Amino acid sequence: MHFGDQLAHAIAKTGPLCVGLDPHSGRIPALFGEGLPGVEAFFMAVLDRLAGKASIIKPQIAFFERHGPDGLALMARLCAHAKTRKLLVLMDAKRGDIGSTASAYAAAYLGPNAWVWCDAITVNPYMGMDTLEPFLSVADDNDKGVIVLVRTSNPGAADFEDLMIEKNTLYQHIAQTLAPFARERKGPQSGWSSLMVVVGATAPHEAQRLRHILPHSPFLVPGYGAQGGSAKDAVIAARDGQGVVVNSSRGVLYPQNADQATTLKDWETLFDAALARTHKDIMRALEG
Repeated sequence: MHFGDQLAHAIAKTGPLCVGLDPHSGRIPALFGEGLPGVEAFFMAVLDRLAGKASIIKPQIAFFERHGPDGLALMARLCAHAKTRKLLVLMDAKRGDIGSTASAYAAAYLGPNAWVWCDAITVNPYMGMDTLEPFLSVADDNDKGVIVLVRTSNPGAADFEDLMIEKNTLYQHIAQTLAPFARERKGPQSGWSSLMVVVGATAPHEAQRLRHILPHSPFLVPGYGAQGGSAKDAVIAARDGQGVVVNSSRGVLYPQNADQATTLKDWETLFDAALARTHKDIMRALEG
């Protein structure tokens, strides 16, 4: 199935919440064990709790990569398990390089022989369209998605992304360049494109401008919760309950007192409550 249609189906099923897999040191409850085995046990439990309650996850590769080959192998096992739980996997890797290197990255993550399962990958556009086209081509051939950084959620985003070039900002120029590529990749069922863009919840006014430029692109929205973006800000570019994927990592993974849980049942209760609270907050904003 076309990636845009898969994403629309997932949002219709359980809402736009995306749970980020960010294994922060010192935040995983001791009951799961220590080191990488503890990280794996924790996130396997997380994936099992998400099934039927959320449909999208976003592993942040840096948190696994810092543990070397063992960390990357762990992430691959988590992604494979997510697939069995029917979760869409958005790989947060922010790749971007010249054409031949981009082709290698695209094959590594989106190709039929990819080393890790994912449904889409984040990419950096700042070296030009020739660095994005290999990702788009491989994604097209394999019903995958490409997620392009446009207006990010970090405070320093304004340093470059808000720079004026002629009468528009840099992020607007990027969006305008992407628009025809997104339009060409609309899903036959939903009309949503397989070309997503990253637009932070900390930039709601920019999100509204970008929705006019990119009417067919789903927005991956970081910055909700811990970074200061509200649920209302996060879904401001939604259309009829669709078109946004709102990421929450710490707010779901590490609720208050969860690291003190001594039994699996206690942890499940705290985790489920945090998941339900986050889901309700986003859905209330989406419906309001």
